[in-house]
Amino acid sequence: MFKILTLNKIADCGMNELPQDKFSVSSEEKNADGIMVRSAVIPPEDLNAGLLGIARAGAGVNNIPVDVCSDKGIVVFNTPGANANAVKELVIAGMLMSSRNVVGGIAWAQGLAGQEGVAALVEKGKSQFTGPEITGKTLGVVGLGAIGMLTANASVALGMKVVGYDPFLSPEAAKKISSEVQIVSDLDALYAQSDYMSLNLPVNKDTKGMFNAEVFAKCKKGLRLLNFARAELVDLPSLKKAIADGIVSCYVTDFPNEDMLGVEGIIPIPHLGASTPESEDNCATMAGAQLREFLLYGNIKNSVNFPACELPYAGKKRVCVMHRDALDAVTAAFDGKIAGKAAADKKGLGYAIIDTDGDAAAIEAKLQKTDGVIKVRVI
Repeated sequence: MFKILTLNKIADCGMNELPQDKFSVSSEEKNADGIMVRSAVIPPEDLNAGLLGIARAGAGVNNIPVDVCSDKGIVVFNTPGANANAVKELVIAGMLMSSRNVVGGIAWAQGLAGQEGVAALVEKGKSQFTGPEITGKTLGVVGLGAIGMLTANASVALGMKVVGYDPFLSPEAAKKISSEVQIVSDLDALYAQSDYMSLNLPVNKDTKGMFNAEVFAKCKKGLRLLNFARAELVDLPSLKKAIADGIVSCYVTDFPNEDMLGVEGIIPIPHLGASTPESEDNCATMAGAQLREFLLYGNIKNSVNFPACELPYAGKKRVCVMHRDALDAVTAAFDGKIAGKAAADKKGLGYAIIDTDGDAAAIEAKLQKTDGVIKVRVI
């Protein structure tokens, strides 16, 4: 029986992926084999010795100490694409809000409460909230993953010209993008022509603070910037100056902080990108299924630290090995008694699933003493 700790309320459909005859699920479990989490922060010291995997019901894993997990042989899963449609819809809403000053107009209309002749006042004052239509305008999409692709396609359908940039775009992903989307290899070209720009990329050492004064100087004046990816992508002091200088006319973000509240030209949305029942269900179902397949059969799909690796289960003893550049030594430990094998590596971390007719316990003992091996598990 595998013990699963839940650190947030997980949708029932996700829990249904964990059969009750094989999994015990609790929010109080102290020695878990697996963790299901949404937004709760997991401190490194809370990673118990027997923990095998963490499934994040969402895309970002900033709340999980991934590097520490890698060192301990703990697989961290996420659910890419499960909330993509929900975020895409909010990006479209953000474009409309940034153009038509809907937020300002609503606040003004609410302020008319208690006055007489509200209908007449509305007709007299509405001109101050005039804004452009998005049809015929150019949207720059930085990052064409699941969310960026859906945003680009939807914007084409709304009559926009769409320019996209993604240096890691795979041929398979490219096939899902509308032929009307212009893919560019130079970000400067995207900056120069975008009336709107949607950020859809992760935060790392190369992208943190990427949208700064130097980038804003290259942007088309009056840009409406949409950030439903991560707050750290945008350098806030540079953004505020760009707003003051008229380079950025509006910034819509799903990640407000105390330094942007009350700033004219910024629309702060309280992290609602994935806040739909459909998105929560999709994320929970995917997270539960991935954790189940890993714990029961050793298969890895959608891990952020270990490579994807799957082997159909044939009922034999299965040995799963996490290692650092030690596949040859791992294979040698089986002395040729290999009935099935799958192996992969990712950024220096390797993973192998090996079925055997040999003495699995003896093989495990040998692997535990092998240089480069991080963790061994026999199923």
